[in-house]
Amino acid sequence: MTSQSPSPAATASTALLTDHYELTMLQASLRSGAAHRRSVFELFARRLPDGRRYGVVAGTGRFLESLRHFRFEEAELERLRSAKVVDDATVDWLADYRFSGDVWGYAEGEAYFPGSPLLIVESSFAEGVILETLALSIFNHDSAVASAASRMTSAADGRPCIEMGSRRTHEWAAVASARAAYVAGFATTSNLEAGRRYGVPTAGTAAHSFTLLHDDERAAFTSQVESLGKDTTLLVDTYDVTAAVELAVEIAGPELGGVRLDSGDLLVQAKEVRQQLDELGATKTRIVVTSDLDEYAIAALQAAPVDVYGVGTSLVTGSGTPTAGMVYKLVSRADDSGEMIGVAKASKDKTSVGGRKYALRKISPRGLAEAEVIGIGERPFDDGNDRELLVPLVRDGEIVGEEPLEAARERHAASLAELPRKAHQLSRGEPVIPTVYLDDQP
Repeated sequence: MTSQSPSPAATASTALLTDHYELTMLQASLRSGAAHRRSVFELFARRLPDGRRYGVVAGTGRFLESLRHFRFEEAELERLRSAKVVDDATVDWLADYRFSGDVWGYAEGEAYFPGSPLLIVESSFAEGVILETLALSIFNHDSAVASAASRMTSAADGRPCIEMGSRRTHEWAAVASARAAYVAGFATTSNLEAGRRYGVPTAGTAAHSFTLLHDDERAAFTSQVESLGKDTTLLVDTYDVTAAVELAVEIAGPELGGVRLDSGDLLVQAKEVRQQLDELGATKTRIVVTSDLDEYAIAALQAAPVDVYGVGTSLVTGSGTPTAGMVYKLVSRADDSGEMIGVAKASKDKTSVGGRKYALRKISPRGLAEAEVIGIGERPFDDGNDRELLVPLVRDGEIVGEEPLEAARERHAASLAELPRKAHQLSRGEPVIPTVYLDDQP
């Protein structure tokens, strides 16, 4: 999160961003008396999306922001009463709801692997269970986008990427997507609300409609350059690319900031346009490419003289994986004597590992990640250069883990640099490091 003032929408109650059955479980557990048992919930992914080498944690800041506003005010309580979602005793309990427990988690921007305990909620069952849907909806979406964005920025190999997918998703998902993409290395977004709410840098120039509005390209280009300056980027594929590039340099001169290609064979066109620009003396004019790019298209364009990539649909839909597949499970609870015991679902295809987890990234003497080591009930042994992964996010109900968005962005870069080189391969494969539970260590 940033310290900027949130928009009015950001201060609204988030309490009904949940599923009906969260509250009926609450009602039944209040009735049985089990609602107040000390409990530990964990959010994790059983597996990475098929073929992916790593995932990226995103949404932590948004979750903390939403937790702050997870309050059942009179409007929310009246809805529960009138719709008869829960009984009066449960409504009365919810009226006083304030999360008072502890939350630990992987810091935002961190790489994660199967089984990584990305969020640990320690509280009563009642306080923790009703956060399930809120946490999952944020982390599943944002981590899916950030994981795709990370693959794209990795494929771009240092060349800037622009997030421009707002028109390809829900209007508020677009804001969250822009934020997640920025965490994973995207340079800017086209979304102005993401700029206002989270401080993500925004950028944009013109679409084909601007060119079509004018009588000809000369009029359109002249208007844009006079309004936005010579450093603007002109869209050159409305009609004839070669003629448009020549006209663009004639109008703006060699100081022209950039030209954008949005159709055709981008590899061939980028080479031809680069040669033409250089021959016209516009050697510093950037070439921006768009048009349904994903990480594979970006990688294929590495041989082309492309300076900037603009990505939309594929990014905001997780490049084929629109959810990270995370789950939120009760892993430990107090028994009748008050002692904490591990609990876990045991179905064949959806197994969980019971017990409160601790996570360590095992680092080699060369500074590369070797394994995700998960301790159950105790911290894994640190041989001196390993890295603990869980950080405090909430302590006794007080949020302590907020940080500037730039910190998450820097952490992502550092976490990615720590992974073995094959993490950057786009070919299908297994997670780049194994997940090792403490009992499995030699």
